[in-house]
This record gives sequence, structure tokens and C-alpha cells, in this order.
Amino acid sequence: MLQNVGFPGLMMILVVVLIIFGPSKLPELGRAVGRTLHEFKSSAKELVSDTKEEVTENKS
Repeated sequence: MLQNVGFPGLMMILVVVLIIFGPSKLPELGRAVGRTLHEFKSSAKELVSDTKEEVTENKS
């Protein structure tokens, strides 16, 4: 889905976000997205490590 979005599409999305939220809310919005991505990434790593541990326990 996102592989078809080129540079003009990204610029249009950024302009729409700027119009909707305004320049004063953009840093706050960016921090919130960053925190969400960080939480998702750490949860995914934890899930993968738990799965690897289960696999190694079952092989023993």
C-alpha cells in the first residue's frame, strides 16, 4: 500500500497534516508518534525473544 506513495504524495500528506494540526501541535504529534513506534518496537522484540526461548525449551 505505502510502496505506491512517492515524494509528491508524502508532501501532500505533510501539507494536510500541517493544515489540520497547525504548526504548534506538530512537535507534540511527532513525539507521540515516536513514543508509539518505540513501544511497538520494544514489544515486538520482547515477543520474538519469548518465542525463541519457547522454541529452544521445546527442543531440549
